[in-house]
Amino acid sequence: MAEHLSQSELDYPFKLLEYFSGFRVSKVIFSACELGVFDLLLRSREALSARFMAQELGTSVDGMERLLDALVGIEILEVERTDQTALYSSTDVANLYLAKGSAKSLHDMIIYQSQTIYPLWNNIADAVREGKNQYEKTFGLPSEDVFQTIYRSEQETVKFMGLMNSSWVLDGHDVVTAFNLSCFQRIVDLGGCTGALAHEMVKAYPSTSVVVFDLPEVVEAALKHFSQESSAVVFQTGDFFRDEIPAADLYILARIIHEWPEEKCRTLLKRIYEASKPGGGVLLVEAMLFENRRGPVMAQMFSLNMLVQAEGRERSPSEYVRMLDETGFHNVQVCRTGKSYDAILAMR
Repeated sequence: MAEHLSQSELDYPFKLLEYFSGFRVSKVIFSACELGVFDLLLRSREALSARFMAQELGTSVDGMERLLDALVGIEILEVERTDQTALYSSTDVANLYLAKGSAKSLHDMIIYQSQTIYPLWNNIADAVREGKNQYEKTFGLPSEDVFQTIYRSEQETVKFMGLMNSSWVLDGHDVVTAFNLSCFQRIVDLGGCTGALAHEMVKAYPSTSVVVFDLPEVVEAALKHFSQESSAVVFQTGDFFRDEIPAADLYILARIIHEWPEEKCRTLLKRIYEASKPGGGVLLVEAMLFENRRGPVMAQMFSLNMLVQAEGRERSPSEYVRMLDETGFHNVQVCRTGKSYDAILAMR
């Protein structure tokens, strides 16, 4: 049998082994963040021994050394070895994205991935069998009202908001500049969470103002726990499924539509259409699947995550276009940014 296989087919079992071990790589990074490895290295600004780091962070020396070596192996840390000792130092990537202190830190995203999404994914086979999220099996929490579960305490609310905030560290500028939005002066970011994307919007278009419209507990946490850089971004409390939607020239739904089944998406889009005035628009920000559903892999993984964690799914461009057409919008434009999230602009 093997003599009929190509070299790439013969090599593929080793690719499978990489996939099998992927969760271990994730957990190496997650654990290093949770233990404070990257923060300690950033503060010290010099190479440190495993023994010193173990003492500072309250771990075993042997365990710390193995963790640090694995981080070197995946090129997140560097090491200098002598006969006497090994000294570990941070890379620019680790300092920029993994330490808490950086303006571009993804630390909050990593903590949420480790403490919430990773345990949920342990039950992905059950999610596939049952077709529903796994909060009850994973955490013993009710699964019917997703956001009541996500916002079950201030601590969990802030953790989730940290995940959302981190997303726009990488993608915010790209999605707000995917189209020229300078003609829209008053913008409402529905479910805008911490205001991170709103701040990217006013940086890209200084003449605009943005209202972040979100639930009362989210607005309270945003103002208490997350820095607000611009007076052009203000917050207003409300539920976009129940309360009056504020007037605007442009509405943003960033990572909102993918949370819900199609019927609920159409209900929300119809409410936005009715609140819009002629010439107004709606900007959807989502990770779009290819039309043939053969990728992108990240969007496919996000779609599985919506099964495990929420009620929705990721969709192809034509599915978004159809929903927008059915709720009254027209002149739908689609832009793939080449990053994690893409943009869709439609007009009333």
